[in-house]
Amino acid sequence: MTTQSAKCPICGQPSAPAYRPFCSQRCADVDLGRWFGGNYRIAGEATPQDESEKAEINDKT
Repeated sequence: MTTQSAKCPICGQPSAPAYRPFCSQRCADVDLGRWFGGNYRIAGEATPQDESEKAEINDKT
């Protein structure tokens, strides 16, 4: 049985224990920037953007 080390999800290099699951601080920062930029999303219903849309949704229930 062969043990494979985990690969960095950003660049594919072997992960470093200090930055796990990433290989370096740089890749960890790239991932964080993607989260802040909205690149990682979970699909769902759109949320109302203003008060009139919120009131309209509440009137339907």
